[in-house]
Formats: sequence, C-alpha cells, structure tokens
Amino acid sequence: QVQLVESGGTLVQAGGSLRLSCVASESIHNIHGMGWFRHAPDKEREFVATISNNGDENFTNSVRGRFTISRDNDAGAVYLQMNSLKLEDSATYYCSAQLEPFGPFAIWGQGTLVTVSS
Repeated sequence: QVQLVESGGTLVQAGGSLRLSCVASESIHNIHGMGWFRHAPDKEREFVATISNNGDENFTNSVRGRFTISRDNDAGAVYLQMNSLKLEDSATYYCSAQLEPFGPFAIWGQGTLVTVSS
C-alpha cells in the first residue's frame, strides 16, 4: 500500500506563504485523487483541497484564491501552496489519497503542523 509523508509545516507570520509537500512511496499515476485536509485543536478535521489525476481541483471556500494544489505523478508528489495565511489556517495538515473515483480518502500521512502567528 502506498505510504504518504508530508513536510513543510512550520511557524509562519500571518500574511506569509508556505508550501507543503507530500511524497508518496510510489508513483501516483494510478491514484485518482490526492488531497489535503487539516485538523485544528477543538475542531473537526476539514477538507482543504483535492486534485484528481485529470487535473480537476476543489477547494474549501475559506482557502479558495489563497491556496493552490498541484501534483507531480512521476515524482509521486502533491503540493499545497498557501498564500496570505491567516491565524485560522493554523492546523495539522494531512495528505490523503483516494484510490478510485467516488471512493474514500483512505490513505493518510502522519501530518505536518502549520502555525500562523500574528
């Protein structure tokens, strides 16, 4: 089973930018959807962004226009570029894989912590 490892989380000032990376243990050509989710303390885990292997993208409303998602199938990597960061973006960010269309995001990385300070 493919394994996912996130990196790039750190402390950043509000208004700043950060790029998260997720590297898979194998090519992701055959993985339908790759996504980023986040979990903040005392909140439910929430969807942030997804990208399918045909390039379709989806974003939660709160990050649309500020975050972009991309994938490199050959490299087995997915990226989340986060701009104009806000305090409320602070969370542990998780990469996840959806093996087939309409299937669940069932494979998860260990997460990377993003802290946005004022």
